Amino acid sequence: MHSPSLVALVALGPLLASAAECTREFLKTSADSLVAAQTAGDPSLLKPVSPGLIYHENFAAAALQSGILASPIKIDHSRHSLDTTQCATYTELISATGAKPYVLGTQMWFDPEAGAISKMDTLISTTGDWLFNATGTLHWASREDWGAIPESQRNPRAVIQAAADAYCDIFSDKSVVVPWGRPCARLEGGAYTGNGGPNDRCDVGIPSGASLVDRRYVIDETVGAVSVFLSFSGIPDSHEFRVEGGKLRYVHTITVMSARGDGKGKGRRRARGVMSPPV
Repeated sequence: MHSPSLVALVALGPLLASAAECTREFLKTSADSLVAAQTAGDPSLLKPVSPGLIYHENFAAAALQSGILASPIKIDHSRHSLDTTQCATYTELISATGAKPYVLGTQMWFDPEAGAISKMDTLISTTGDWLFNATGTLHWASREDWGAIPESQRNPRAVIQAAADAYCDIFSDKSVVVPWGRPCARLEGGAYTGNGGPNDRCDVGIPSGASLVDRRYVIDETVGAVSVFLSFSGIPDSHEFRVEGGKLRYVHTITVMSARGDGKGKGRRRARGVMSPPV
Protein backbone atom coordinates (compact mmCIF):
# COMPACT_ATOMS: atom_id res chain seq x y z
CA MET A 1 0.00 0.00 0.00
CA HIS A 2 1.39 3.40 -0.96
CA SER A 3 2.05 6.03 1.67
CA PRO A 4 -0.41 8.94 1.63
CA SER A 5 0.75 11.95 -0.33
CA LEU A 6 1.55 15.24 1.37
CA VAL A 7 -1.52 16.76 -0.29
CA ALA A 8 -3.70 14.00 1.16
CA LEU A 9 -2.27 14.50 4.64
CA VAL A 10 -2.86 18.23 4.47
CA ALA A 11 -6.44 17.65 3.36
CA LEU A 12 -7.00 15.30 6.30
CA GLY A 13 -5.37 17.67 8.76
CA PRO A 14 -8.56 18.98 10.42
CA LEU A 15 -9.99 15.45 10.60
CA LEU A 16 -6.81 14.07 12.17
CA ALA A 17 -6.71 16.89 14.70
CA SER A 18 -10.26 16.14 15.78
CA ALA A 19 -9.48 12.41 15.98
CA ALA A 20 -7.11 13.02 18.89
CA GLU A 21 -10.18 13.96 20.94
CA CYS A 22 -12.43 11.43 19.18
CA THR A 23 -15.34 13.83 18.90
CA ARG A 24 -18.79 13.00 17.62
CA GLU A 25 -18.07 15.25 14.64
CA PHE A 26 -14.97 13.25 13.73
CA LEU A 27 -16.75 9.91 14.11
CA LYS A 28 -19.79 11.04 12.12
CA THR A 29 -17.61 12.37 9.29
CA SER A 30 -15.87 9.01 9.01
CA ALA A 31 -19.11 7.03 9.31
CA ASP A 32 -20.64 9.22 6.58
CA SER A 33 -17.65 8.38 4.38
CA LEU A 34 -18.55 4.70 4.82
CA VAL A 35 -22.00 5.40 3.39
CA ALA A 36 -20.47 7.31 0.49
CA ALA A 37 -17.98 4.52 -0.21
CA GLN A 38 -20.69 1.84 -0.16
CA THR A 39 -22.98 3.88 -2.40
CA ALA A 40 -20.23 4.41 -4.96
CA GLY A 41 -18.63 0.98 -4.60
CA ASP A 42 -15.34 2.77 -4.00
CA PRO A 43 -13.39 1.80 -0.85
CA SER A 44 -11.03 4.75 -1.36
CA LEU A 45 -13.82 7.08 -0.22
CA LEU A 46 -13.66 5.58 3.28
CA LYS A 47 -11.50 7.89 5.38
CA PRO A 48 -9.26 7.95 7.27
CA VAL A 49 -8.01 4.34 7.06
CA SER A 50 -4.92 3.02 8.81
CA PRO A 51 -2.38 1.23 6.54
CA GLY A 52 -2.60 -1.65 9.02
CA LEU A 53 -6.39 -1.91 8.94
CA ILE A 54 -7.80 -5.22 10.20
CA TYR A 55 -10.90 -5.96 8.12
CA HIS A 56 -13.53 -8.70 8.49
CA GLU A 57 -16.76 -9.60 6.71
CA ASN A 58 -19.14 -11.92 8.54
CA PHE A 59 -16.35 -12.44 11.12
CA ALA A 60 -13.91 -13.79 8.53
CA ALA A 61 -10.75 -12.02 7.35
CA ALA A 62 -11.35 -10.17 4.08
CA ALA A 63 -9.77 -7.57 1.81
CA LEU A 64 -11.26 -4.08 1.85
CA GLN A 65 -10.54 -3.47 -1.83
CA SER A 66 -12.35 -6.63 -2.97
CA GLY A 67 -15.04 -6.80 -0.30
CA ILE A 68 -18.61 -5.49 -0.15
CA LEU A 69 -17.39 -1.87 -0.32
CA ALA A 70 -16.17 -2.52 -3.87
CA SER A 71 -19.76 -3.16 -4.99
CA PRO A 72 -22.00 -0.10 -5.46
CA ILE A 73 -25.20 -0.45 -3.44
CA LYS A 74 -28.18 1.87 -3.43
CA ILE A 75 -28.65 2.93 0.20
CA ASP A 76 -32.25 3.58 1.21
CA HIS A 77 -31.55 4.08 4.93
CA SER A 78 -28.52 4.69 7.10
CA ARG A 79 -28.03 5.38 10.80
CA HIS A 80 -24.92 5.76 12.97
CA SER A 81 -24.07 5.18 16.62
CA LEU A 82 -21.03 7.16 17.77
CA ASP A 83 -18.96 5.96 20.72
CA THR A 84 -16.54 8.70 21.79
CA THR A 85 -15.37 6.72 24.84
CA GLN A 86 -14.04 3.76 22.82
CA CYS A 87 -13.53 5.77 19.61
CA ALA A 88 -15.81 3.52 17.57
CA THR A 89 -18.89 3.65 15.38
CA TYR A 90 -21.72 1.37 14.30
CA THR A 91 -23.59 1.96 11.04
CA GLU A 92 -26.80 0.28 9.89
CA LEU A 93 -27.36 0.30 6.12
CA ILE A 94 -30.50 -0.90 4.35
CA SER A 95 -30.83 -1.40 0.60
CA ALA A 96 -34.32 -2.49 -0.40
CA THR A 97 -34.67 -0.96 -3.87
CA GLY A 98 -31.29 -1.70 -5.46
CA ALA A 99 -30.32 -4.51 -7.82
CA LYS A 100 -29.79 -6.86 -4.86
CA PRO A 101 -31.25 -6.32 -1.37
CA TYR A 102 -28.96 -5.99 1.62
CA VAL A 103 -29.01 -5.13 5.28
CA LEU A 104 -25.50 -4.33 6.49
CA GLY A 105 -24.08 -3.60 9.91
CA THR A 106 -20.57 -2.22 10.36
CA GLN A 107 -18.53 -1.58 13.48
CA MET A 108 -15.46 0.61 12.96
CA TRP A 109 -12.75 1.07 15.59
CA PHE A 110 -10.28 3.94 15.50
CA ASP A 111 -6.75 4.44 16.72
CA PRO A 112 -7.10 7.92 18.28
CA GLU A 113 -3.38 8.61 18.12
CA ALA A 114 -3.19 7.84 14.41
CA GLY A 115 -6.61 9.35 13.77
CA ALA A 116 -7.59 6.45 11.52
CA ILE A 117 -9.78 3.35 11.32
CA SER A 118 -7.72 0.47 12.68
CA LYS A 119 -10.35 -2.30 12.72
CA MET A 120 -13.55 -2.80 10.77
CA ASP A 121 -16.16 -5.58 10.97
CA THR A 122 -19.09 -5.78 8.55
CA LEU A 123 -22.04 -8.16 8.70
CA ILE A 124 -23.65 -8.70 5.30
CA SER A 125 -27.17 -10.11 5.20
CA THR A 126 -29.17 -10.74 2.05
CA THR A 127 -31.72 -13.13 0.55
CA GLY A 128 -31.63 -16.48 2.38
CA ASP A 129 -30.46 -15.14 5.71
CA TRP A 130 -32.56 -15.29 8.87
CA LEU A 131 -36.05 -13.85 8.16
CA PHE A 132 -34.43 -11.57 5.59
CA ASN A 133 -36.74 -9.00 4.06
CA ALA A 134 -35.09 -5.69 3.22
CA THR A 135 -38.42 -4.09 2.30
CA GLY A 136 -39.86 -4.94 5.71
CA THR A 137 -36.67 -3.84 7.45
CA LEU A 138 -36.77 -0.48 5.68
CA HIS A 139 -40.48 -0.02 6.38
CA TRP A 140 -40.14 -0.42 10.13
CA ALA A 141 -36.67 1.05 10.66
CA SER A 142 -37.60 4.27 8.90
CA ARG A 143 -40.54 4.76 11.29
CA GLU A 144 -38.58 4.41 14.52
CA ASP A 145 -37.12 7.27 16.53
CA TRP A 146 -33.43 6.75 17.31
CA GLY A 147 -32.79 10.46 17.81
CA ALA A 148 -30.89 12.18 20.59
CA ILE A 149 -32.26 11.71 24.11
CA PRO A 150 -32.42 14.84 26.29
CA GLU A 151 -29.22 15.01 28.32
CA SER A 152 -31.02 14.87 31.67
CA GLN A 153 -32.74 11.62 30.62
CA ARG A 154 -29.74 9.73 29.24
CA ASN A 155 -28.63 6.47 30.79
CA PRO A 156 -24.98 5.81 31.71
CA ARG A 157 -23.00 3.42 29.51
CA ALA A 158 -23.14 0.71 32.16
CA VAL A 159 -26.95 0.77 32.23
CA ILE A 160 -27.21 0.62 28.44
CA GLN A 161 -24.78 -2.31 28.21
CA ALA A 162 -26.45 -4.12 31.12
CA ALA A 163 -29.82 -3.97 29.32
CA ALA A 164 -28.25 -5.47 26.19
CA ASP A 165 -26.43 -8.16 28.18
CA ALA A 166 -29.61 -9.14 30.01
CA TYR A 167 -31.38 -9.63 26.68
CA CYS A 168 -28.51 -11.71 25.32
CA ASP A 169 -28.21 -13.75 28.52
CA ILE A 170 -31.88 -14.78 28.61
CA PHE A 171 -31.32 -17.02 25.57
CA SER A 172 -29.29 -19.36 27.78
CA ASP A 173 -30.75 -18.54 31.21
CA LYS A 174 -34.47 -17.85 31.49
CA SER A 175 -34.04 -16.66 35.10
CA VAL A 176 -32.36 -13.47 33.88
CA VAL A 177 -34.44 -10.35 34.45
CA VAL A 178 -34.58 -8.29 31.27
CA PRO A 179 -35.62 -4.61 31.48
CA TRP A 180 -38.39 -4.90 28.90
CA GLY A 181 -39.88 -1.60 27.88
CA ARG A 182 -43.50 -1.10 26.95
CA PRO A 183 -43.76 -0.38 24.14
CA CYS A 184 -40.79 -2.34 22.82
CA ALA A 185 -40.42 -3.52 19.24
CA ARG A 186 -37.99 -6.04 17.77
CA LEU A 187 -36.98 -5.90 14.11
CA GLU A 188 -35.55 -9.30 13.22
CA GLY A 189 -34.46 -9.71 9.63
CA GLY A 190 -37.53 -7.81 8.43
CA ALA A 191 -40.12 -9.36 10.78
CA TYR A 192 -41.50 -7.00 13.43
CA THR A 193 -42.94 -7.87 16.83
CA GLY A 194 -45.41 -5.03 16.76
CA ASN A 195 -47.28 -2.57 14.62
CA GLY A 196 -45.87 0.68 15.90
CA GLY A 197 -48.43 0.93 18.70
CA PRO A 198 -48.23 1.42 22.49
CA ASN A 199 -48.61 -2.30 23.23
CA ASP A 200 -45.68 -3.52 21.11
CA ARG A 201 -43.56 -6.15 22.87
CA CYS A 202 -40.06 -7.58 22.45
CA ASP A 203 -40.40 -10.51 24.87
CA VAL A 204 -41.78 -12.95 22.30
CA GLY A 205 -40.28 -15.78 20.25
CA ILE A 206 -37.07 -16.09 22.29
CA PRO A 207 -35.62 -19.63 22.08
CA SER A 208 -33.80 -21.45 24.86
CA GLY A 209 -30.41 -23.13 24.85
CA ALA A 210 -28.64 -20.61 22.61
CA SER A 211 -25.26 -19.15 23.45
CA LEU A 212 -24.66 -15.47 22.61
CA VAL A 213 -20.94 -15.00 23.23
CA ASP A 214 -17.85 -13.10 22.05
CA ARG A 215 -19.67 -9.78 22.39
CA ARG A 216 -18.17 -6.55 21.06
CA TYR A 217 -19.94 -3.35 22.02
CA VAL A 218 -20.30 0.12 20.52
CA ILE A 219 -22.24 2.38 22.90
CA ASP A 220 -23.73 5.80 22.17
CA GLU A 221 -25.23 7.37 25.30
CA THR A 222 -26.54 10.35 23.30
CA VAL A 223 -29.10 8.17 21.52
CA GLY A 224 -29.24 5.36 24.11
CA ALA A 225 -27.90 2.82 21.62
CA VAL A 226 -25.62 -0.17 21.91
CA SER A 227 -24.44 -2.33 19.02
CA VAL A 228 -23.39 -5.86 19.98
CA PHE A 229 -21.56 -8.06 17.48
CA LEU A 230 -21.59 -11.64 18.75
CA SER A 231 -21.56 -15.32 17.96
CA PHE A 232 -25.11 -16.73 18.13
CA SER A 233 -24.32 -20.39 18.75
CA GLY A 234 -21.61 -20.08 16.09
CA ILE A 235 -23.58 -17.82 13.74
CA PRO A 236 -22.33 -14.29 12.95
CA ASP A 237 -24.91 -11.99 14.49
CA SER A 238 -25.61 -8.36 15.33
CA HIS A 239 -27.99 -7.22 18.04
CA GLU A 240 -28.57 -3.50 18.40
CA PHE A 241 -30.63 -1.93 21.16
CA ARG A 242 -32.09 1.45 22.00
CA VAL A 243 -32.52 1.95 25.73
CA GLU A 244 -34.85 4.60 27.13
CA GLY A 245 -35.23 5.15 30.86
CA GLY A 246 -33.19 2.01 31.53
CA LYS A 247 -35.58 -0.16 29.51
CA LEU A 248 -35.40 -1.69 26.04
CA ARG A 249 -37.30 0.29 23.41
CA TYR A 250 -36.04 -1.12 20.10
CA VAL A 251 -34.09 -4.22 19.10
CA HIS A 252 -32.59 -4.77 15.63
CA THR A 253 -30.93 -8.02 14.60
CA ILE A 254 -28.82 -9.20 11.66
CA THR A 255 -28.13 -12.94 11.48
CA VAL A 256 -25.96 -14.31 8.66
CA MET A 257 -27.06 -17.90 8.20
CA SER A 258 -24.80 -18.71 5.23
CA ALA A 259 -21.68 -16.91 6.41
CA ARG A 260 -19.34 -19.88 6.09
CA GLY A 261 -20.92 -21.26 2.95
CA ASP A 262 -20.72 -24.75 4.44
CA GLY A 263 -24.24 -25.86 3.61
CA LYS A 264 -25.24 -26.04 7.28
CA GLY A 265 -27.70 -23.18 7.20
CA LYS A 266 -30.66 -25.39 8.10
CA GLY A 267 -28.92 -26.61 11.22
CA ARG A 268 -28.13 -23.07 12.27
CA ARG A 269 -31.75 -22.10 11.69
CA ARG A 270 -32.76 -24.57 14.37
CA ALA A 271 -30.33 -22.91 16.77
CA ARG A 272 -31.70 -19.45 15.93
CA GLY A 273 -35.25 -20.33 16.87
CA VAL A 274 -38.56 -19.13 15.48
CA MET A 275 -40.03 -15.70 16.03
CA SER A 276 -43.60 -15.79 17.30
CA PRO A 277 -46.15 -13.05 16.63
CA PRO A 278 -46.74 -10.52 19.39
CA VAL A 279 -49.28 -11.43 22.04
